[in-house]
Amino acid sequence: MVQLESAKCSFLLCLGICILICFTIYLKANISNAPQASPSPNDFMCQAPEEDCPILPSPRPGFRWERKDCTRMTSYVADPDANCTELQSKLHFIMVPLSKEEDDFPLAFIITIHKELETFLRLLRAIYAPQNVYCIHVDAKASEDYKASVRNLARCFPNVFLASVSERVTYAGFSRLKADINCMEDLVRSPTNWKRVINLCGQDFPIQTNLELVRYMQESKWKDKNMTPGIKQPSHIQYRTQFQYKEVKDSHVAPVGKRFTKGPPPHNLTIYFGTAYYSLTRQFVQYILNSPVAKDLLSWSRDTFSPDEHYWVTLNHVAEAPGSYIEGGWEGNVRAIKWKDQEGISHQGCKGQYVRDICIYGTNDLLWVVERYSMFANKFETAGFPKALDCLELWHRHKLLQQTMVPIQPSWHLITEVLEGSSNSTAGG
Repeated sequence: MVQLESAKCSFLLCLGICILICFTIYLKANISNAPQASPSPNDFMCQAPEEDCPILPSPRPGFRWERKDCTRMTSYVADPDANCTELQSKLHFIMVPLSKEEDDFPLAFIITIHKELETFLRLLRAIYAPQNVYCIHVDAKASEDYKASVRNLARCFPNVFLASVSERVTYAGFSRLKADINCMEDLVRSPTNWKRVINLCGQDFPIQTNLELVRYMQESKWKDKNMTPGIKQPSHIQYRTQFQYKEVKDSHVAPVGKRFTKGPPPHNLTIYFGTAYYSLTRQFVQYILNSPVAKDLLSWSRDTFSPDEHYWVTLNHVAEAPGSYIEGGWEGNVRAIKWKDQEGISHQGCKGQYVRDICIYGTNDLLWVVERYSMFANKFETAGFPKALDCLELWHRHKLLQQTMVPIQPSWHLITEVLEGSSNSTAGG
């Protein structure tokens, strides 16, 4: 009996040790992918740039990367009387065209935002160029402080403005589509002779530089063609346009009831299904705003589910629409997105966190993101996974400065190379 009790105690002790070891391994494997606490100016933003950034190029031998500053961007846009020249410099905006090629092909951007001011500011800094023009749609239900901060920023840039009409945007509602239309109406009145328009949300971030965007959209496949990836509406998606839906104020989209079926689309149009993101020619935008076909489809789409996922791609399959791509399918590398249902097919899982079946990227997702070489990636959150956005931003600015055709100004650098054990900076990114 004594031997049996001794054996039982030894077994339980070993079992306890094994459980403790397994639990420790589990915690270590998952802690890096857990949402991080909201950053302060003195935590991750002051860490060495190489830490947790697998895509940032290594500095030269004997050198290390050092940040230019650790201040969060939001602190600069709170003051409505801030000096604009100083703000542009401290926020590291690039205020001259970086090549004649880009200067000759100005772009328009529509950015719809409602939260995460820091994320939006970093996005705008990454895509900003003085020859382009930017319409910012701030959700009408955003806080007054948030709206004021965006206005404070916009006043310092002659080519950045807030949409003249703001919608109370509901996810998957008509209001989301209408926000883009509102900006398009403002952009066609802009003095900038932009060539194409690209739409973004505040949780996007570029993979391609402005120069790469210009070159991509002028490739023979896309020159004078619209990018609206999508296909004929599959049967399992048809419920979106067969029945009527309504926006529940500031909440969600709900069906009116199955007995409230919709009539056929106007002008005998074939409905397509695709991404809500696009790159459109200026002539196509004019068509959207003025064509009876486009206007009637817009009106018909008012009580559908997620109309921005059928509106643009359907019109891009209308023969008389400028730049239409009748034979187009999912072509057009507009977004790198990890959809949950594509796990094991197009990617090997989300290292951050899925929200509405879309991956909020962690740092371990970034190699996949940059290898996709899409125009933009979605989604990022400063609040939950700040290091991922920080890392991609440093990588993107470093790449952009390698491509510039003009002398680099010191304020453009986000990081600089310094000798090991020294604080004297040299080249940067």
